[in-house]
Amino acid sequence: MDNLTHSLVGLFLARAGLRTATPRATAILVLAANIPDLDAVSWLAGQTAYLHWHRNITHSLIAAPLMALLAVALVRFIGQRQVRWLPAWGIALAGVASHQLLDLTNVYGVRLLLPFSGHWTHWDITAVIDFGIWAILGLGVAAPALAGLVGSEIGERRKGSTGGGWAVIALLLLGCYDYGRSVLHDRAVAIVDAHQYNGLAPRRTGAFPTENPLVWVGTAELSNAYVQIPVDLRSSFHASDAETFYKPARTPAIDAAMMTEPFQRMLEWVQYPLWVVEPRGTDLTTRVMLIDLRFATPREPGFAATADVAPNNQVTKSEFRIGGVRPR
Repeated sequence: MDNLTHSLVGLFLARAGLRTATPRATAILVLAANIPDLDAVSWLAGQTAYLHWHRNITHSLIAAPLMALLAVALVRFIGQRQVRWLPAWGIALAGVASHQLLDLTNVYGVRLLLPFSGHWTHWDITAVIDFGIWAILGLGVAAPALAGLVGSEIGERRKGSTGGGWAVIALLLLGCYDYGRSVLHDRAVAIVDAHQYNGLAPRRTGAFPTENPLVWVGTAELSNAYVQIPVDLRSSFHASDAETFYKPARTPAIDAAMMTEPFQRMLEWVQYPLWVVEPRGTDLTTRVMLIDLRFATPREPGFAATADVAPNNQVTKSEFRIGGVRPR
């Protein structure tokens, strides 16, 4: 999730009652709700380093207590104001947990079990940038201000309301929104899983979110290919509408590309890997590309590791790049 979403959730947790735990509680919660993203500094070392370190150890369960303590310490010593350390740590832990939970719901996922396991967990029910979530959080921000404006116009005397009720409503609506999306996601996956494609039953299936909760991008892995198909829960499903992406045979050029750092980092993260192998230019060089069908297709590579491999299977150039990524 984006940092605005995490910040607003931290703010609403404070307004919902946690701000009474300690002085500077709101600052602690907003910071704690964002602090796992300290790993974003890895961007300074390049996109390949960012892919490796993003949602890494700072997002894990074992690091959560330390991340919470760091948030409290930063607010205490930079703000130069006393805090109640134990309650402050407790609400900061809630802020960190809100970050992990929001990241868990989206299609990018999170590695909660680091350093013991690098397994990615992703529920695939929301996009990384989800406009439905923005709308709910926007309501939680705007409603108290609008209510105060209306009250002042009709002459009500309000006693410094800070939107606690609306914060609770926004958090409840957010939970209902995610639950509703999870039900729709499960339905979309079940539809994709119930069909054959190109005469083959899928080995595994998934469904990835779009801006519309009723429309999903269904994906099925076959023995020799992947297929992607739109799943519109408002209309009939037609397996014949699927687009097929065939898996290429394993070649020495792919083996050579796999040994480079960009491909090693990509292989740590990719969940629906598709290799694309094609000739490049007139010098018999082969272009090898690895994409993740959650975010890209061969036409729109998005996240992609690429390598140019010479005829002697020596890699002349390899890189990881982010560009043209779909908003999910």
